[in-house]
Amino acid sequence: METRKHHRKKEDYRMRTHLIHGSYESKKWDYDHHVVPPITNSTAYRLSSVHRGAQGFVQFASAEEALSGHIPIYIYDRLDEPTRAMLEENLATAEGGEICTTFASGMAAISAGLGITLRQGQEVLAHQIVYGCTYSLMTNWLPRCGVQVRFADFLKAEALPGLITPGTRVLYFETPVNPTMELIDIAAIRRVADEVNTQREESERLLVIVDNTFATPFCQRPLRFGADIVVESLTKGLSGFGTEMGGAVIAPASFYNHLMLYRKDTGGVLSPRSAWTIMVYGLPTLAARMVNMQKTAQSVATWLSQHPKVASVSYPGLEGFAQKDLAHRQMLNPDGKFAPGSMVYFVLKGGDGRTSRAEKMVDYLAEHAYSITLAVSLGQIKTLIEHPFSMTHSALPDEHKRAFGMHPEGIRLSLGLEDRHDIIRDLELALEKL
Repeated sequence: METRKHHRKKEDYRMRTHLIHGSYESKKWDYDHHVVPPITNSTAYRLSSVHRGAQGFVQFASAEEALSGHIPIYIYDRLDEPTRAMLEENLATAEGGEICTTFASGMAAISAGLGITLRQGQEVLAHQIVYGCTYSLMTNWLPRCGVQVRFADFLKAEALPGLITPGTRVLYFETPVNPTMELIDIAAIRRVADEVNTQREESERLLVIVDNTFATPFCQRPLRFGADIVVESLTKGLSGFGTEMGGAVIAPASFYNHLMLYRKDTGGVLSPRSAWTIMVYGLPTLAARMVNMQKTAQSVATWLSQHPKVASVSYPGLEGFAQKDLAHRQMLNPDGKFAPGSMVYFVLKGGDGRTSRAEKMVDYLAEHAYSITLAVSLGQIKTLIEHPFSMTHSALPDEHKRAFGMHPEGIRLSLGLEDRHDIIRDLELALEKL
């Protein structure tokens, strides 16, 4: 492959430029003249000899080989393939991690992050509110493998040491929390883990796993604040257009072989077609999309906060946001500027506990609004609305949700790229009907 000569090193360019141009000198595939990275759709790869095939199996799942700069020997899609591998290079760079392994969905990535770090007899201590499917994974499936899960309030980091037992292996949380938009101080949780780890062997150290789906690496990079592993859905903001499903785990190189073997053996591989679409359309537009979506989110959140039928609005960009100082320390774009994201959670006034005003409002928008769509995803160019209490977080017991800050009158709003005036007008008309 012809080597290009540059006046500046790639590391000298800003992240927004990296997201657009990616690793065009990638060693994952021997190409150089494509303006757009190529795609491969072969499930198996021709091998010139048995020796080459054997060598490929030996090198598979080796972090040393993966980071060596040599073009890998590809054998079979489920093991590794070049399009997906190029996306993983770019995602690792975006999150500031050493390696990335992608999966068929965000839940497959969360399962992998937990699967490679836990074994029978160990436990997870998780924040008291997590995404509904994550809660189901933790309460239905991990116990079948002999892994227990307990829930705690991670907003009170000072109380966590008293809840950690010798069997606790993982501290798990989302930030911002889905859907309440509360922020968990990653650095504070890191300090808790570090204190515990002074009494543990390296192989048994307490690990911090953060779900970064809401923020995306444009608004927050948890590894920078001390997370050991980042998990995130590619389906949401990183894909951006609602056409592809995927997930990613970003971690130190020491986890590479475990992640690759886990993916091989469980089979949750990201398809080359989905990887290519995210790499060519999703990542390059992430910064431009997020900059504009969070401007709209700021306007909409401000308007909602002043409406007489709205009890509260949670958005990190609001002046009255309860965790304003933490938001300005932790939610930063790659240039160090405050980046509060595109997600808003608001709670309506009233409600008799039997008939939800929130459901009524969302149903009205689903039927009458043009700029707002009722759908459970987020991070798309279209503005999406949903009722978390009855939809995305239905797996959590009602008393659990109420006790830990989720309100039956709460509504989750993912701001897209429509004109903010149209979004506000559709919300205004819906609120008038209450």
